[in-house]
Amino acid sequence: MALRPKLAAVVTAYFKYSHAQHIVDRFLDGYGWNGTHHYPPMDLVSLYVDQVGAGDLSRERASRHPSMRIYPTIQEALTAGTGKLAVDGVVIVGEHGTYPRNDKSQTKYPRYEFFQQVVNVFRESGRVVPLFSDKHLSWNWEWARKMYDTSREMGFAFMAGSSLPVTWRTPSVDMPLGSRISEALCLGYGGVDSYDFHALETIQCMVERRQGGETGVEWIQAYRGDNFWQALREGVWPKPLMDAALCRSHTLVPARAGFTQVFPTVEDMRRLVKDPVAYRYQHADGLKCTMLLMNGLVRDFNFAAFVNGRGEPWSTQMYLPMPDGRTTLADFFSPLVNHSETMYLTGKPSYPIERTLLTTGLTAGGVESLFQAQTRFPTPHLAIRYQPAKESTYWRT
Repeated sequence: MALRPKLAAVVTAYFKYSHAQHIVDRFLDGYGWNGTHHYPPMDLVSLYVDQVGAGDLSRERASRHPSMRIYPTIQEALTAGTGKLAVDGVVIVGEHGTYPRNDKSQTKYPRYEFFQQVVNVFRESGRVVPLFSDKHLSWNWEWARKMYDTSREMGFAFMAGSSLPVTWRTPSVDMPLGSRISEALCLGYGGVDSYDFHALETIQCMVERRQGGETGVEWIQAYRGDNFWQALREGVWPKPLMDAALCRSHTLVPARAGFTQVFPTVEDMRRLVKDPVAYRYQHADGLKCTMLLMNGLVRDFNFAAFVNGRGEPWSTQMYLPMPDGRTTLADFFSPLVNHSETMYLTGKPSYPIERTLLTTGLTAGGVESLFQAQTRFPTPHLAIRYQPAKESTYWRT
């Protein structure tokens, strides 16, 4: 590999606040890191943008960075017109843009199609390079599994996933390796087939560190609307964990919400949250987890679990500093980019791709349960076993 690796970026759309802007801009202009401004020791030299519309930033970025060229196809972006792979790493950002939705309300982002075109260049060139893909692998489970299997068959480093596992935590704690976890829960916000993935990644980056590592998931069941409230009343998931997660929220403001007491009652929550969603699922070793999306109550992601037999929940927040839901900096993308930099330099991922494979399958499974009238959906295909990274991977500064 060259002293300064060359990267190609393949993105769906590149406009203000898009994931492409937050990720590609960091490779081009650097970002704040550990008290200084960090410039990645690599050059992003080529870019493919699938949809160029109003507000596009890619042309302006190319004008300011003459070393980066925009290409009309993915193949040309990876080969620089030479017919052979001409870069040392690839970044795929398949988020944002105008793409169709299926009857399950999944947005059909072309992450798999982008991946396949990249892999075709690898095959034609007889060479592979590390690849990072933003968020979950695909809306289609079979395609996601094929992406994982292809990376293993061809032998290239592959990382993907959300910013949630690597952002700050308040308090700054990590699940001790080898912990015994009996129940885990994340309370967050957002939509189905989007922010549910963030909440599932929040849970998984913690519970994968339990005794024995990850064992896979046997089933998942979704609850929405009235079914959600009924499940809460019946104790389908532990209320103490839900309360512990709520206590970590920075956006739970009693004065603004008009709670009837200092802490929100179920009646308060029902008044504020119009379309709650829960995914309840069980791992092969018996661990049960719950993901809650409660728009109107919180705007952050909060984790809680019963650990090592203690009665008091263990809890923290994955901190996303987004005033009014957005920011020009979105600093939580910095550790995600920094981890991908390490992979491009070393050829080794810093956390396991199996995590993203499993959370991709959980997201698709939750959507499927919703589509099937909120019935329990068996997941024998999620018998995914792996060990977590030994070192902590979240941003501590």
